[in-house]
Amino acid sequence: MVDLSLIRAPLFVPAHRPYRFAKAAASGADGLILDLEDAVPTADKDTARAALSVDFTDLPVLVRVNARDTIWHDADLQAVKALRPAGVILPKTGSAADVAAVRQATGLPVLALIESAAGLASARSIAAGGAARLVFGSIDFCADLGAAHERDVLLPARSELVLASRLAGIAAPIDGVTVTLDDPALCEDDARHARKLGMTGKLCIHPRQIDPVRRAFLPTEAEIAWAGRVLASGDGAVSVDGAMVDEPVRIRARAILAAAG
Repeated sequence: MVDLSLIRAPLFVPAHRPYRFAKAAASGADGLILDLEDAVPTADKDTARAALSVDFTDLPVLVRVNARDTIWHDADLQAVKALRPAGVILPKTGSAADVAAVRQATGLPVLALIESAAGLASARSIAAGGAARLVFGSIDFCADLGAAHERDVLLPARSELVLASRLAGIAAPIDGVTVTLDDPALCEDDARHARKLGMTGKLCIHPRQIDPVRRAFLPTEAEIAWAGRVLASGDGAVSVDGAMVDEPVRIRARAILAAAG
């Protein structure tokens, strides 16, 4: 079984364009999302569903189906049940019942896309109710609330998803997209912001975003050096670099070195 907690930089691929699948798999992404939802025009929904495949790569393949209140949802679930991808991404997740219904219909892990006020309000029950992982649909979330897509505005939402995941004992959430495609530095900075909040992945919508995102979720050289000094300080309460170090600080240092491999 694929460990979905290890996915850091999954790349969206429109499912009605199968000629892009192999190229996406060679992009450096550590997971692929074949999209049946927003990236696919209404007229191409059936074509996209018929084009689904997992045999073009060894990477984890996820499928984003259409939401439960659409006319395509049931057919999407039948297709993914037959395909057996690594997991299903459920858009517009509003309750734990949404997750349970998709799990029952497919027998697959469900990544719950939280992109509405209702979804955020139910995030703790969704996380505790069987979701394999929470994913932040920040663009749709802002559209639902009439809010600006800005860091300070979205800080409470991102923090709630991290908290909900931790309380449920599931993997930390995946952050939403950076819509700017020609600014890798901005994408990396957005991903570092997500990492600081406790998230451990970020959705990618273009191959040039993959390297910046994967880099952002690795500890920096300065963090690695700091962690080494902390763990070399012995035990008890001591001073390292002019700051107090005790066991909670050492726990963070160990996590940094583990993430660095």
